Amino acid sequence: MPLFFNIINFEGALLNISFNKINLKFNTMKYSKNIFKIFIGLFLIFNFNACSDSGDPVIPDTPRTADDVREDFISLNISSGTSDHVLESTIDNVFWSFRTIVPEVASDSNKRPLIIRLHGGAQNVSENSHTSTSCLVEPGFEGMDAIIISPNSKGSLWFDQANQVQVLALVDLAKTYLPVDINKVVIMGYSDGGNGAWFYSQYYPDLFSAGIPMASSYDTETGNGVEAIDIPLYVIHGSDDELFPIETTEEFVNESIAAGSDIQFITADGLTHYNSCDYVSYLQNAATWLTTTVWN
Repeated sequence: MPLFFNIINFEGALLNISFNKINLKFNTMKYSKNIFKIFIGLFLIFNFNACSDSGDPVIPDTPRTADDVREDFISLNISSGTSDHVLESTIDNVFWSFRTIVPEVASDSNKRPLIIRLHGGAQNVSENSHTSTSCLVEPGFEGMDAIIISPNSKGSLWFDQANQVQVLALVDLAKTYLPVDINKVVIMGYSDGGNGAWFYSQYYPDLFSAGIPMASSYDTETGNGVEAIDIPLYVIHGSDDELFPIETTEEFVNESIAAGSDIQFITADGLTHYNSCDYVSYLQNAATWLTTTVWN
């Protein structure tokens, strides 16, 4: 029985934390590491209560269940090649949009690495944000024959509660129903997606074997100070990034390394924040790092 959607009421374990990064304030909810480890065998799916205009809870006549989501996922036409999907969550009329890229060689006898790609510009509401995979992610990982899943943020930061539910669910569904090597799962992203890659590496290390944040600016400090991240990271940053200055990102990286994190910090000389397609060779080097260092 897959672990996906073991529903528990766990709102008391959420912490409200404000992140101040490069004059951007991210309001998000982070988990206590100690509490999370107690429930590491479960994916933490939150109970959302839809409300009517009067403030009273709206209870559907036939609420959707985890089994409904699983059955709908199985019925999707996820075959080799690139395809885009919409999947209704356990909340009626709340849909997840995501792209899958599956290599022809993937099979039950040839399970492939899984890359969860988080797009940039997470707060920009666009129904096509998750489809922007051709110029960076696809050529960056083309030599790995990996399965790539690229979800849509729906205009919310990747730290936000709804996106945590989406990302965790898609990881578990992919591990359960697609030919995925569960020991080779990577979280990566660019800009806002890079900050998301940091977040999931820090708070969900048991789900991923590595993280690849690109063009990001993420402070790992919590109420307990800076703590080591339990999985290795390959952090790529443009020397001329005008949105997230490299000096600030490098300082965050060095603080995390000092705390015990295993981080490779790679400077992309001459690259700015807004030419993400020019980072392909750096992502290809990250793919080599995965195969020769992380998974060797």
